[in-house]
Amino acid sequence: MGKVIKMPSDREKESWTIDQITKSEFFHQKLHEWGLLEIAYELESIKGEEFKWDLNELNISQKAWDKVIHRGIKPVRVFSHPEVLKGNPKRVSYYRMLAMVSQKSMSKVGLPVHDYEDGRKSFDDDMAVEISKHLNRIISILIEHDEDIDAREFDLWRGMAAGSQAQGSWQNTKGDRAEVVIKELIERRVRERRLVIKETTHGRSKKKLELKDGRILVMGSEPDIGIYKNNAIQIAVEIKGGIDPAGVLERFGAALKSLRRAKQENSKSITILIMQAVSLT
Repeated sequence: MGKVIKMPSDREKESWTIDQITKSEFFHQKLHEWGLLEIAYELESIKGEEFKWDLNELNISQKAWDKVIHRGIKPVRVFSHPEVLKGNPKRVSYYRMLAMVSQKSMSKVGLPVHDYEDGRKSFDDDMAVEISKHLNRIISILIEHDEDIDAREFDLWRGMAAGSQAQGSWQNTKGDRAEVVIKELIERRVRERRLVIKETTHGRSKKKLELKDGRILVMGSEPDIGIYKNNAIQIAVEIKGGIDPAGVLERFGAALKSLRRAKQENSKSITILIMQAVSLT
């Protein structure tokens, strides 16, 4: 007899579908948060022919260089150049992902890039050269091993690295995935509409955005999201994601307690609980 496959119930399918959507939205947000498209377009506009390309000094193999040139691909789209990195430190993420190596592994070889990719640090001459040489060595090997290179394949290389990095970020959020996604989604929307006039951050867990209409949007905890006007809470939002039934009543109770507190502060405030219906069954 063949193996009997148990089909998921409608409730289980809905639960996992919500989890899939949450993860997809998280990955999509990371694409924009890391500026992957913006950096790629920026590099395409750079006139790399104006730079001096010393293959030995930059650790670019002659074979890899010739294959790129033969295909009519601009070298600056493939190989890292110190002057390019110094022009915008965030560009290092493009070449790191092209080499398909992680931020953690770069730290392991003594070439940390996290602060450069976040724009918190600028390259000096020595570090720009060392990181370019290291990444070019790996990229050259990858190109040499390809019988025939295609410019579109480079996008796939970067996509694989970006996906791996996003997966790591996803795992780190643990049970707070839904909260992280919703907060980032709301923040992105208010920024896209240019509603923010001032931002204040308190550690990693609390962010205050002053809006044009005088209201203040606070993303923190208890409530997870709050909108205030004249120091009075107007809207309180609690987010309880996850599909694990363990501890669901405890999470539900904590959320209601937070929302009840908002009502006590302002009886006219609007309270919102975002929670998967499947968690309550």
